Amino acid sequence: MEENIKKELIKIVGPDNFTEALIDLVSYSYDASANDHRPLAAVRPTSTVQVADIMRLAWENEIPVTPRGAGTGLAGAAVPVQGGLVMDMALMNRIIAIRIPDRLVVLEPGVVYEDLEKALLPYGFFFPPDPASGKVCTIGGNVATNAGGIRGAKYGVTRDYVLALEVVLADGRILKTGASCMKSVSGYDLTRLFTGSEGTLGVITLITLKISPRPLAERTATAMFSDLTDAGRAVSDIMHSGVIPSVLEVLDENALKVLREQGGIPMPAARAMILTETDGYTETEAASQMDKIVEVFKKNRAFAVNKAGSKAEAQSLWRIRKSVGSVAAKLRPANISEDVAVPISRVPDLLNGISRIATEMEIPFVIFGHAGDGNIHPRLMYDPADPKQTDRVHRAAEGIFRLACGLGGTLTGEHGIGLSKAPYMEIEHSRVSLDVMRAVKQALDPKNILNPGKMRL
Repeated sequence: MEENIKKELIKIVGPDNFTEALIDLVSYSYDASANDHRPLAAVRPTSTVQVADIMRLAWENEIPVTPRGAGTGLAGAAVPVQGGLVMDMALMNRIIAIRIPDRLVVLEPGVVYEDLEKALLPYGFFFPPDPASGKVCTIGGNVATNAGGIRGAKYGVTRDYVLALEVVLADGRILKTGASCMKSVSGYDLTRLFTGSEGTLGVITLITLKISPRPLAERTATAMFSDLTDAGRAVSDIMHSGVIPSVLEVLDENALKVLREQGGIPMPAARAMILTETDGYTETEAASQMDKIVEVFKKNRAFAVNKAGSKAEAQSLWRIRKSVGSVAAKLRPANISEDVAVPISRVPDLLNGISRIATEMEIPFVIFGHAGDGNIHPRLMYDPADPKQTDRVHRAAEGIFRLACGLGGTLTGEHGIGLSKAPYMEIEHSRVSLDVMRAVKQALDPKNILNPGKMRL
């Protein structure tokens, strides 16, 4: 990096919050995907003013800037593929206000999801999306990728809770979107435009979120199926049964086998397991919802249904679900974790189709995910040192993308496009759609300095 630009950056953030040390740049070169590229330097701003000053300097000198949260993304959105500057938002981590009468919280993007949950707990409120990386991921990253999670079936995803944003644009101007109201239809919905934009349109510096009262009662159960189609049909039937479970997760036969053989967890031989949870504000409400779901399980030929008898037993079931990805990853040195989504009625077709594609490609795989909102996570394991395995796994991934989009679905339910899925955007989006996206990018970032190379924009 040029010495004069380096001096200006240090002047803005201070010597402690600027780095070009190799050990730091290596840390900033990757996220949780298989992508990596080293930046020239990194900065850690502590205020919106500093972010604006950094962006003005980058604009004037046409320096690529990649905003970064905790680096937990699975699609490469935080990888500085064109070098330049990484803007680490970790120090902007204050919860500015918790306004229970208004059902909202105002916070900076570096706040960790779990820390927000802890702060809301004494008030009896929560922020529902619950991403799998909630212990470490940041709210800014959640907004930038429109993150979802296990509660999506009932509570939706991040964009359903973003009321307002403060965003620094590519040229350093500060934009404020939305309102601190539950309803607002004034002008274009710029808040939703920036939610899910993966740092390609602006740097988010302040977030206003809607929050919800925390349910007081929960029920958890599992159901085992001898047929993948029966499990998929049970998901579809539950979602139009009049009951909306807070959680509806599915694990396929391979996932159960991996847990049994690699994780040492006693799991029955089954083609699929569904883990479900109901919640409410009384024990009776949660229990009656679960009874109705159990009826659906039995109607769809579940050969075993197990209701958790205590909170400890429910937590044990959740540990099984949350461990499947890490246990499966032991099968090969590397893996691709995808997150296609389809209409709920097409979940049976998606589950069977993924299994067929991966089996034909002779790739070790597991299938799990958020069946209640149609968002399924096939994980494909391979050895990157073997070119044949690498080729097969990428062909399998493309086949899964084409399958999901052919079923009326999408390339990504919650991980985002980033680098990993950018080559496949044409599968889902028409030329007109892509032209409109590129026009928006051109209008807000004509020099293409904000997170360049992402989403094929």
